[in-house]
Amino acid sequence: MKYQICVSGAAAGETVGGAHDQAFELGVAIARSGKTLLTGATVGLPHYAAMGFVSVRTAKGSSIGFSPASSFREHVATYRLPTKEFDYINFTGMEYVGRDVHLVRSADAVVTVGGRMGSLHELATALESRKVCGVLIGSGGLADYTATLLQHVEAPGAKDVIFESDPKRLIERVVAALDKKYADFHDDGTDSQLLNRSGTRG
Repeated sequence: MKYQICVSGAAAGETVGGAHDQAFELGVAIARSGKTLLTGATVGLPHYAAMGFVSVRTAKGSSIGFSPASSFREHVATYRLPTKEFDYINFTGMEYVGRDVHLVRSADAVVTVGGRMGSLHELATALESRKVCGVLIGSGGLADYTATLLQHVEAPGAKDVIFESDPKRLIERVVAALDKKYADFHDDGTDSQLLNRSGTRG
């Protein structure tokens, strides 16, 4: 399955300096697993993940960015965001808050590295959307407060959040959770048994 894995993290702030190598390794691990990387087409930790992805890209996966801008010109000139690490940029025109929701809802899994308030918004959206969620502990910011937060704030799927300190191992565990979640799917989901169960054909 060509899962779409979103890397969510701070665009600026102290966690970028402290966790950029870990974000890069997340991108490398997603590329080597043959999955598709989704980010907010932004700077900081998501950008490092995109750079890691393209450093070892495979033919199986793609790097896709979800921009807050409505056009390439706005993306570059107004928001001053990167372009070269992406195979495709979805210009959402939704600004940052709307972009975050569109990004997370388009992903199969969301992985948090570092993170500030925007990453908290993405994590909350991912939990409410019942996405597979992974958190890279030791990367600072939101990532290191998530476990405590979920102990005190009730959230759907909180007990299933995957916590891991090693980027490669985190992606392996996220992919394993996705394989379990989509165990009834085969290839592109068009096998006859699945279609018969869903009532769309047969």
